[in-house]
Amino acid sequence: GVTAEAMQGVQRAAEAAGVSLTEAVHSATINDFVDWFNVNLMNYKVLVGVFIGSMLAFMFSGLTMNAVGRAAQKMVEEVRRQFREIKGILQGESTPDYERCVSISTKAAQVEMILPASLAILIPICTGLVFGVAGVMGLLVGGLGTGFVMAIFMANAGGAWDNAKKYIEEGNFGGKGSDAHKAAVTGDTVGDPFKDTSGPSLNILIKLMSMVSIVMAGLTVAYSIL
Repeated sequence: GVTAEAMQGVQRAAEAAGVSLTEAVHSATINDFVDWFNVNLMNYKVLVGVFIGSMLAFMFSGLTMNAVGRAAQKMVEEVRRQFREIKGILQGESTPDYERCVSISTKAAQVEMILPASLAILIPICTGLVFGVAGVMGLLVGGLGTGFVMAIFMANAGGAWDNAKKYIEEGNFGGKGSDAHKAAVTGDTVGDPFKDTSGPSLNILIKLMSMVSIVMAGLTVAYSIL
């Protein structure tokens, strides 16, 4: 009994010491970190990082939108080829080459993300090596702020375009075949990659930039130029 009570006392003391030490390190780290690396908006390194992070969110979205367009064009060309070369598809007499279509989509999904993913990895590293910790902090603030707003905007705008087309197809504003329907189809063409590709991928961009910045923190502190 005495041994068990003694062990419990030691355990509680260790827990209290751990909590106190963690709190002390946490408090000291935040204040000292900001002061030591001069992380404030009056520092030009932070401002440059904010601008880079904001521009990266727009560039990333543009790259993913273009990737969707290129992949869709390849799919359209393949479908037209099969209609042209494989007789009887429309009549149900022949089976389309589904495997080829799946292969095009899978390959495009992997290849087209090489450049956007590379930017999300390399930009934080390059920013850290040039502008140091302050630049990386600004980069994360700019990427988080702009990326979050853009993701919300794209999700809502894309959903609105998609549902606008469905609403018109139910017979409103002239129904199918009307000028309003043609305009809605055009809007939905942009809305689908907005809500299904660029919007959700910005969440990954924000997380990836943050993780790369944390992993490369030692490199940034040791070898930054400015």
